[in-house]
Amino acid sequence: MPHRRSSGQRHRRKPTRVKVVPYVVPTRRPPGRPMPLAVPTRWVKNIIAFFLLPWCAILTQTFFTAFTRATIHQQFWAGAEFWFFTLGAVLWLIAFFGLPRPVIIYVFGHELTHVLWVWLMGGRVSKFRVSGEGGHIVTNRTNFLIALAPYFFPLYSVLAIAVYGIASLFFNVAPYGQVLYATLGVTWAFHLTFTCWMIPKNQTDLSNHGTFFSLVFIYVMNLLLLSVLLVIASPQITFGTFAADLVANLQSFSEWVGVLVNQFTRGQGVPPNLPNR
Repeated sequence: MPHRRSSGQRHRRKPTRVKVVPYVVPTRRPPGRPMPLAVPTRWVKNIIAFFLLPWCAILTQTFFTAFTRATIHQQFWAGAEFWFFTLGAVLWLIAFFGLPRPVIIYVFGHELTHVLWVWLMGGRVSKFRVSGEGGHIVTNRTNFLIALAPYFFPLYSVLAIAVYGIASLFFNVAPYGQVLYATLGVTWAFHLTFTCWMIPKNQTDLSNHGTFFSLVFIYVMNLLLLSVLLVIASPQITFGTFAADLVANLQSFSEWVGVLVNQFTRGQGVPPNLPNR
């Protein structure tokens, strides 16, 4: 789990983890029956991660294409949404690198995110522990979504949007829209900085499901959420135009792969037969 300094001394922190209570009883294999062929799930996940890499590139290109078009050609940078979101993010970066880090707030959100995703998957949580030394939950269910959720699900940003949406049912919250965007800037930067800070600390959340697969999946999910925020914040970008850009980039990538395949097959062609002597 996180490390921080207190009273001039460095204290060792326990890693944040999802502690799972065994709930599957293994069955006894009848004698004489051969053991079935089993493929390690990490191998399968690494293969999936490998095939996700092109989608990472395509989604990254689409995001920056949409952001550049909205910023330069459609003057998205001049809107209050952009400036207040950026202001919130910059203020958090100053606090993160210049002030004592609120590790316990991150730990609480980290473990609470595990809990929420356990409930979404139909599981139960029997223990929830958070302290300055670390935290964990005890649950009867786990999978890669539950384990990796704190790294791609910005809990505090989602809570800010939920509070704003509920308040809009009873009050006129339109004048406070700029406060919402500033809050999203702070909470999204909070999520991003702590995620980047935690990943190199040998978290079991990542290693249990394969570090390569975990990192690729976290990147894709964070970029998807950031793309959704961009569409919501920019009046010039819609989900339709973003999807059209995504399809266009996918088509360009497919054509590029086709050219490479054609070049490879021509290079591996069988030489022509020599005439008979």
